[in-house]
Amino acid sequence: MFRTALRNVLAHKARLLMTVLAVMLGVAFVSGTLVFTDTLGNAFRNQSAKSYDDVAVAVSTYADGDDDTPGIDDATLEKIRALDGVASATGRVSGFAGVADPDGKLIGNGWSNTGANFSPGKGGKDGAYTFTDGTGPLKTGQVALDQETANKGEYHVGDPVRVATNGPVKQYTLSGVFTTEDGAVNAGGSLVLFDTATAQTLFLKPGVFEDATVTAAAGASDKAILDAIEPLLPKDATAQTGKALADEQAKQIESGMSGLNAMLLAFAGIALFVGVFLIANTFTMLVAQRTRELALMRAIGASRRQIKRSVLIEAAVVGTLASVIGFVLGIGLATGLRSATSLIGGKIPAGPLIISPVAVGAAFGVGILITVLAAWLPARRAAKIAPVAAMSSVHAVATTKSLIVRNSIGAVIALIGAAGIVGGAATGGEDGRYLVAAGAFLALIGIIVLIPLLSRPAVAAVRPLLRKLFGVSGKLAAQNAVRNPRRTGATASALAIGLTLVTGISVLGVTLGQAIDKMTTDNIRADYMVSMASGDSLDESALTALSKADGVTALSPQQSVYFRVDGEFQSASGVTPGDVEKVFSLKTVSGSLSSLKDGEVAVGSKTAKSNGWKTGDTLPVTFDDEKKATVKVGALYEENEFLSPFVVPKAFADAHSSTSRPDIREIWIKTAGGASKANEQAVVNALGDNPAMSVMDQQDIRDTFGGFVNTALNIMYGLLAMALLIAVLGVVNTLAMSVFERQQEIGMLRAIGLDRGRVKRMIRLEAVVISVFGAVIGVGLGVFLGWAIGRTLADQIPGYALVVPWDRIALFLVLAGLVGVLASLWPARSGAKLNMLTAIKTE
Repeated sequence: MFRTALRNVLAHKARLLMTVLAVMLGVAFVSGTLVFTDTLGNAFRNQSAKSYDDVAVAVSTYADGDDDTPGIDDATLEKIRALDGVASATGRVSGFAGVADPDGKLIGNGWSNTGANFSPGKGGKDGAYTFTDGTGPLKTGQVALDQETANKGEYHVGDPVRVATNGPVKQYTLSGVFTTEDGAVNAGGSLVLFDTATAQTLFLKPGVFEDATVTAAAGASDKAILDAIEPLLPKDATAQTGKALADEQAKQIESGMSGLNAMLLAFAGIALFVGVFLIANTFTMLVAQRTRELALMRAIGASRRQIKRSVLIEAAVVGTLASVIGFVLGIGLATGLRSATSLIGGKIPAGPLIISPVAVGAAFGVGILITVLAAWLPARRAAKIAPVAAMSSVHAVATTKSLIVRNSIGAVIALIGAAGIVGGAATGGEDGRYLVAAGAFLALIGIIVLIPLLSRPAVAAVRPLLRKLFGVSGKLAAQNAVRNPRRTGATASALAIGLTLVTGISVLGVTLGQAIDKMTTDNIRADYMVSMASGDSLDESALTALSKADGVTALSPQQSVYFRVDGEFQSASGVTPGDVEKVFSLKTVSGSLSSLKDGEVAVGSKTAKSNGWKTGDTLPVTFDDEKKATVKVGALYEENEFLSPFVVPKAFADAHSSTSRPDIREIWIKTAGGASKANEQAVVNALGDNPAMSVMDQQDIRDTFGGFVNTALNIMYGLLAMALLIAVLGVVNTLAMSVFERQQEIGMLRAIGLDRGRVKRMIRLEAVVISVFGAVIGVGLGVFLGWAIGRTLADQIPGYALVVPWDRIALFLVLAGLVGVLASLWPARSGAKLNMLTAIKTE
């Protein structure tokens, strides 16, 4: 039976090619994902371990310049240096620092743009950096840049460099260029080195460090040094050995990689799930075409178990071959992903490609197992073929009983799934999303089971149109599409799954995008928003400078402050009374926002209602420093998504801020004449042309939030493309085998006058009907899922309203039709080229 299985594989090379491709693509995705994430994790772990190679003990604090979190002062650092076994102790301080490119724009992505201190030891070198040109900054007014930033900014040693921190932009002289394994640089950011005194003044306070690294003398114990250091540290400081810290970071890296790994593997699973239908379809048709052969084997003594084993061995051979090719392609895919990451600005540390036993085992296990499982039902059917079937060329057909059982089971599963989806939408929140996910899985299974039943009325509905437009070719195409409903259903199912996911994601993405867009236009009156590219708070000097800018008619910060009311934590926005109404759309429910000028506060109406507050109430508040006060509610307003539930005068926020500097997250600006290039330039000039400060108009704000949604959509589309490609292969395979089965019929049609052009048209129309049928099912279910998932998010998204992207749906249906046309090219050409006399003689 093993020899028989091998003979069948070799005898049907062309027929099994599509199956090999389907399994191969799925295996490539799985193995590529595992190799890529293993390589990525290993590279970052090695980088982390390398950065702590010479570190005996690492000390960390939460220093922010306040006395409550004092950091490590020079005296403490000297005491550490004096300990037995300590070779050196280096203090570190860091914060945000951004560099302008030749056009004045920020180099890097903002959140990973870092400034730190250059701390030379013996010989004038800092072991954390390797200089390729010049030296480290040794005095005030000098900076050094990482190699990548220097290249992007076209800077050379001796050039003036404009550097922005959280204060006004300043100009420095470039003293040197260096290379580093710093994580911020590898994340696509930049690193600016200052002399220690300057860095301390900019990021903390003079004479104080945030962290320290300690190296050990030869033969000294890291644990002994750690025990000696701990009593010297301030209360909020923590100390770890370099090895412990490297191990901790390795675990964090592994945890971070697990999320990426899970997401990529989920899409690989979808691709394999779609591939199951192609594999099952292929083996079902192969078994049907070999009915007489298998029956003859039964007649000469082969048992049912041997027949079944023969088909499964055939599947295992195909799965093994596909797994080998897929695994090799997966390694290439991992290499490509690594290169692509570098092209889009991410930096992966150098390191070898990691091919772990888990990746190898998963690739081959998945490839072979999926193929064998998909072939199990066809193998089971093959084993049931009676020997008497060898006397007839008629293929076995499904009994009425089996179809009734199948459709009944499918209907029950689909209804349970639909109920789960609706129930999840009604429940909402995270629990609702889990319920929707479970319901979606069941609904998909149910629809897949029912698709053969649904295909008949669906094709019957379009048959008159096909006959009217394409004559005999259209009529024959419609009849061929429903001749074998199970085969048509299995082919359409693959496309339906892919388009269900694509449509659901599109509906959800467009709906969220519209909600975000509406949130911006409904809540903002300001022409511009100013914020730090790093996400940090703005310096008070920016507010002062903007108040003097030409054309500014209203100006208000959004300054964060926190307190407790009746023991419950509340957040508040410090604003400019009188101007806040001009930069935000605030609808007053009761009272007047002018009361802010009198030191009163405004409260969001939902927050007030949930707490039983009303205009005129006096509320006892407790601040972070445990100081207490009372505030009077002067107004209630409809919540604005860009403001906290409490709105307070800026003077109130300043008086009760828990930090040494005001926490100004944004500054909102209204200008005379509205947004214009002249007004925007005036704002930029007032800020000192600071590259670290982002100036956005309303359209920029909408694009920023909407851009995130669009980027996520494009990534999803890209990852789902493989599943759709496998679905396309399924259409090709079905048509090719259908043509093979119908050789005699096609020969007869040719003999009675159907020319080659109409044969091609018949096969193309059949492909289009199957593809569009699957697409319609997928689009319908996708819209349903998009609505349900959206309902679970509605409470978290103000102004949520379902948006069905009809233009994209129409495009999906057109593309499905195009897929059918392209998939039919080879089968149609093969069918049209059949020699009619040879075809008529074929059994």
